[in-house]
Amino acid sequence: MPFTKFTNLDFDQIKTSIKDYLRANSNFTDFDFEGSNFSVLIDTLAYNTYITAFNSNMIVNESFLDSATLRENVVSLARNIGYVPRSRSSSKATVSFNVSTTSTSSTLTLEAGLVCVGTTNNSDYIFSIPENITTTINSGVASFKNVEICQGTFLRKSFVVDGSLDQRFILDNSYIDTSTIVVYVKGTNETGLGREYTRVDNILKVDKNSEIYLIQEVQDEKYELLFGDGYFGRKLQNGSIITVSYIITDGKDGNGASHFSFSGRFLDANNVVVIPTNSITVTTVSSSANGGDIEPVDSIKYFAPRLYSSQYRAVTARDYEAVIQSIYPNTESVSVVGGEELEPPQFGNVFISIKPKNGDYVSDFDKQTILNKLKNYTLSGINQKILDLKVLYVEIDSAIYYNTSQVTNVNDLKTKISSTLNTFAISNINKFGGRFKYSRLCQTIDNVDNAVTSNITRVIMRRNLKAIVNTPAQYELCFGNAFHINPHGFNIKSTGFTLASRTGTFYFTDVPNKIDGTGDLDGSGKGVLSIVREKNDKGQYVVEIKSAGTINYTTGEIKISTANITSTTVENNVVEIQAYPESNDIIGLKDLYLSFSVAKSKINMVKDTITSGEQISGVGYKTTSSYLNGELKRV
Repeated sequence: MPFTKFTNLDFDQIKTSIKDYLRANSNFTDFDFEGSNFSVLIDTLAYNTYITAFNSNMIVNESFLDSATLRENVVSLARNIGYVPRSRSSSKATVSFNVSTTSTSSTLTLEAGLVCVGTTNNSDYIFSIPENITTTINSGVASFKNVEICQGTFLRKSFVVDGSLDQRFILDNSYIDTSTIVVYVKGTNETGLGREYTRVDNILKVDKNSEIYLIQEVQDEKYELLFGDGYFGRKLQNGSIITVSYIITDGKDGNGASHFSFSGRFLDANNVVVIPTNSITVTTVSSSANGGDIEPVDSIKYFAPRLYSSQYRAVTARDYEAVIQSIYPNTESVSVVGGEELEPPQFGNVFISIKPKNGDYVSDFDKQTILNKLKNYTLSGINQKILDLKVLYVEIDSAIYYNTSQVTNVNDLKTKISSTLNTFAISNINKFGGRFKYSRLCQTIDNVDNAVTSNITRVIMRRNLKAIVNTPAQYELCFGNAFHINPHGFNIKSTGFTLASRTGTFYFTDVPNKIDGTGDLDGSGKGVLSIVREKNDKGQYVVEIKSAGTINYTTGEIKISTANITSTTVENNVVEIQAYPESNDIIGLKDLYLSFSVAKSKINMVKDTITSGEQISGVGYKTTSSYLNGELKRV
């Protein structure tokens, strides 16, 4: 009998193997399988074997975390190493309002549940509070200030413990924000809701009397509550009533709501409904933000083994990455730098930068919450500090040539290019330690559409200076990448700003250090930062402050001497400062978050008249340059 390969999964290969097996039998040595009805039977056997092999292969793939594709299987495998995938997170907003009432009660209570309806993207979303909020009534007016409202519907569910081994406590609803879950357990002899139980992520420091519960994701993105067994955690007694309250949310869809209309209900001190005498106007303190969707499969497969390897402690940078992702689900990217890596070293300190999924900054409240939760994972004697996000923006100024004979609407082509670049940014660039690769960018542009014939693209780096207005201050910006040195200067450009005791709009620019009398660069790789005023009647920029700081072209560092900036032309007191990189490949180092800013980039569509046949000789062909420095100021 000839050697048979049992690893063949292709239908034709399986069919051939069956024929080879039969031919090894003397009764079928010269049998014509193709010309007989026996071929139908062989096809049936091969087809059945193919289906069985395929299913077996898929089952094996679904047995390993790195190859599984079905969410239920990925969640189950992650559960084996103690990882609970992030749930949806409710977007949160802060509002204030006043209530006029004729009630004689000394207090007024905003009842838990529906409070407001918020509007975003032409859609309405419900906002609720999980618990009652009580305030005093002064002169017939009750003020509710800085009330945090959560997007979603407030629900409550009860279970009666029957003591059976197969009893499970599964919450019926999907779209649950697990951070809003509150659990009470009421014994047979207790009143009210009972005792509030505490959620834990592991059984460390848990004894037989601990009133705790755990959660785990089960089928259909629902969640199950797990309680103690009398050894790890208090065991539930027969007849006990479990009351669970939570919010179901639309996740990130609820972000961006800034206008709210009141829809809540008030109670007096005796729990009697109070009807306000005024029409309640809701003032938005902060728009809804930080809502997120359930953790995707790829994220689970990435973070589950990393959280497991951290063993519930934060020592290495990878440990911090996994732990912070777990305790702050709104994290998009994390950078952790030890104090020993800095110049000068700051031993005993760990510096953390977080890029939220929505927005650029982590609120002070969230910073403190993260630091408090990190105490359960970090070593004593180590100080953690969460820094404000530092973003290194990459922009392009691109002339994109296109064949007019293949384009009906050039604006549609431009929109397609922008959309492709946004996808390219998310997939390849936007992250801590991200890399902008010039050749891949140019290739991506050329491959957008057959109508694109070529592109000539310049790369620009940008940092945003957040000015402390009306206060003398010094500033330092590090780009982490070398600057191109134009001997004539003007490599550094900025948006406009105003200065105290001076009139006009001003801009930052630079002049490289030169050898006296020659005009040649002195080779130091350094220069002087200057402040210039808007053009005069002769169309010339006027130097207002000749030496306003220093610039190191080699390290990409800008230091600004004391300046009292009173306002900026860009909103939020921001001065945009740009530079041309020495290399078209840009790297985001350490705590710099690299972001490809497509919105701020310039995409110029240029007709390729030679390719289209409009120009034969090329006499009227329009060319562009990748070296033009343009205006002195950033426009």
